[in-house]
Amino acid sequence: MKLTFLICFLSVNTKGQAATPASGILYADIARMDSVLFNAFNTRALDTLKVLFSKDIEFYHDSGGLTDYKQNMDAFEETFKSERKLRRELVAGSLEVSPINGYGAVATGIHRFYATEKGKKEQLSSEAKFVMLWRLRDGKWKTTRIISFGHQEYLNRPGKP
Repeated sequence: MKLTFLICFLSVNTKGQAATPASGILYADIARMDSVLFNAFNTRALDTLKVLFSKDIEFYHDSGGLTDYKQNMDAFEETFKSERKLRRELVAGSLEVSPINGYGAVATGIHRFYATEKGKKEQLSSEAKFVMLWRLRDGKWKTTRIISFGHQEYLNRPGKP
């Protein structure tokens, strides 16, 4: 009995060790998907976002709460109609990727959002941490869970013009 437990423990422990931060192909795949997703956001490509977000997406935002697929697409559509342009930038060196066995990967990092008001220069708007769960199915990556938290707002703060 003790030997069986030890073998099971070692087996689980070995599998746990495999879930270390990714390098190589997985890291490159997720870094590319992050770039594709936020290039679509930055260029207001709603049709691309619709493909990259899973229909069962859960998006948790520290100030906005939980939203689903339809709520996110509606919010993107409204944002993209605005004269105020938003741009997301990944903080260099902040992206970490770890495999999720049998599912895909989890990515964490820090990103910044910049806003450009009509007739004004682009300004840093906010910075936040993020967690994105990516699912690989039939050779295609989709994000299924997003957590955006720790927001630091830089515009519209007291004492800021």
